[in-house]
Amino acid sequence: MSDAVRNYLIVTASYWGFTLVDGALRMLVLFHFFKLGYSPFTLAFLFLLYEFAGIVSNLVGGWLATRFGIPRMLALGQLLQIAGLVMLSALDPAWTAALSVAYVVAAQGIAGVAKDLTKTASKSAIKAVSTDGSRELFNLVAWFTGSKNAMKGVGFFLGGLLLETVGFRMALWLMAGLIGLILVAGLFLLPRELGKAKGSRTVRELFAKSPGVNLLAAARVFLFGARDVWFVVGLPVFLYAYGWNFLSVGAFLAFWTIAYGVIQAAAPRFVSRSDDGLTREVPSARLWSFALMTIPLILAVVLNTPGVPHPDWIIVAGLTLFGFAFAVNSSLHSYLILAYAGSEKAAEDVGFYYAANAAGRLAGILLSGLLYQAGGMTGCLLGSALMLALCWVLTLLLPTRADVAVAAGKVA
Repeated sequence: MSDAVRNYLIVTASYWGFTLVDGALRMLVLFHFFKLGYSPFTLAFLFLLYEFAGIVSNLVGGWLATRFGIPRMLALGQLLQIAGLVMLSALDPAWTAALSVAYVVAAQGIAGVAKDLTKTASKSAIKAVSTDGSRELFNLVAWFTGSKNAMKGVGFFLGGLLLETVGFRMALWLMAGLIGLILVAGLFLLPRELGKAKGSRTVRELFAKSPGVNLLAAARVFLFGARDVWFVVGLPVFLYAYGWNFLSVGAFLAFWTIAYGVIQAAAPRFVSRSDDGLTREVPSARLWSFALMTIPLILAVVLNTPGVPHPDWIIVAGLTLFGFAFAVNSSLHSYLILAYAGSEKAAEDVGFYYAANAAGRLAGILLSGLLYQAGGMTGCLLGSALMLALCWVLTLLLPTRADVAVAAGKVA
């Protein structure tokens, strides 16, 4: 086994464990506070700092990973995740609602920084170990992203299960212990210089990105906002209102995310490939964005048809179809950012891109609570369709290889 393959497998396994805990943590917090009677908007508010912190940590994390190497950023993210879990375990039921919310938001902010430092470092490692052109890069990205999201789905189920079996505090301690084991393994197994290069010297240089990176980052804002606008608060609360219990809601979200991850891993099979890595892939991104846009729009119409039977199962079926198209879109975008990224500062470009991802999730989470409270599941679906329309328009502007000009004047 080559060193590149070994490093790729170690980073992937490390991120699997981290993502398992991250998914479980989301379900623990959502269901624990829903049981305490918090409104949909308040539930959304609990995750706002988590996503806002990601905007900054992705930008800074990309620069730090370039300057100090990927393994150090992985370790820093894991340490922060342990700190956030331990902090949440100290939550006192006797505190007032306002104090509890503020405390959880702060702990979630630490977890958000942890997640995005780890994500940026892990995805940058793919560029660092890829040595055989665009086809290998797409396959590595698809497998990494898909398997990671499948693991997050398992985490959603695990979070619901742990809350039902061992309770909120014990679940947090168990997850902190798992992250600690992953941290120690990574420190011993990964080479310290992986991904290390000369970082940007000024803020202006850090934000000087190619047209492809800029447009793809903007599209990412709306792509992930369109998912989280119904996924984070709207869907779990909607299903619970139709008689689903916490475990069944967690199981469906787990199934959705696992299936989504499997499709992501298989995405190269659904995309026409080109030798240069862009001329067919970019038109595919446009086509899949348009197809995805139509699904929540159709669902909103069906949901409001008089006498429609079993609205909960219609939503489940429709969003399962949404998951297929979303998975291909997400995998394509994750590949394209590495195709557009400069080789010397790939971590910085990836960090910039995932800062946009965090901004989209932040907007989606906030709108999920607001739109569900104002217009129910229909409001969430229409918000999703509008965001996807904007994503599609931006993909129409994405350059092909002949048009790409990197900020430093190089050709991608």
